[in-house]
Amino acid sequence: MTEGTKATGDSKGTDSTTGTDGTSGTSGTSGTNDLSGAGGAGRGAIRVLIADDQVMVREGFSVLLGAMPDIEVVGEAVNGRDAVERVRELAPDVVLMDIRMPEMNGIEATREIVAADGAAKVLVLTTFDLDEYVYQALRAGASGFLLKDASARQLADGVRVVAAGEALLAPSVTKRLITEFSKLADAPRLSATAQAAYGDLTERETEVLVLIAQGLSNAEIAERLVVAESTIKTHVSRILVKLGLRDRTQAAVFAYEARLVTPR
Repeated sequence: MTEGTKATGDSKGTDSTTGTDGTSGTSGTSGTNDLSGAGGAGRGAIRVLIADDQVMVREGFSVLLGAMPDIEVVGEAVNGRDAVERVRELAPDVVLMDIRMPEMNGIEATREIVAADGAAKVLVLTTFDLDEYVYQALRAGASGFLLKDASARQLADGVRVVAAGEALLAPSVTKRLITEFSKLADAPRLSATAQAAYGDLTERETEVLVLIAQGLSNAEIAERLVVAESTIKTHVSRILVKLGLRDRTQAAVFAYEARLVTPR
């Protein structure tokens, strides 16, 4: 998030290899402890579930987030299947989801959580900002992603951004994702239904959709188009309704697949 901590802040910083993925460090049942009520979070705090097969990662994030007055870590999960079950039990606002986990990976877990039509937003955790699975996670319904070596402030701000319904996508990261997506020979295309929905967008709504996909926040889009931010919020709401999308991250994915955004 070196470019700021708003929705378009770069959640990655420099490319880093800090941390490890894989199944090493898998814990036992201790990872599923219910942490409700832990820490000093007050009423109205953002409820967070941490899903990662590495106990040190879970504990580290739990300590960092638990120190925030507006965030409450309500539980942990040791794999994707465990995460899906814990979401049903604990109804968190945000799930910090590792991609590579045993039994069920983070992509499948994200898809099941989103399909359940719950309120939980998924924030993907990864070691590399060009992780080959990141785009798949976004298509599955994740609201954004963070590097595992993010600072405490970046982690907390990322949780707040996603909980507020914003997309944790930065221009620099978005550009790299688009570039990688464009290289795929079997890159997804819009379905006939989606194409019809796209045709219902006005010219201004299409313009806003493109800017969302480029990682701009409502305030930045308003400044770019020289209109009030409230006007942009209205456009975004209409775009989501017309396209039948859950949030602006899904709007960005839609724009990629509609080929409205291309690498520069």
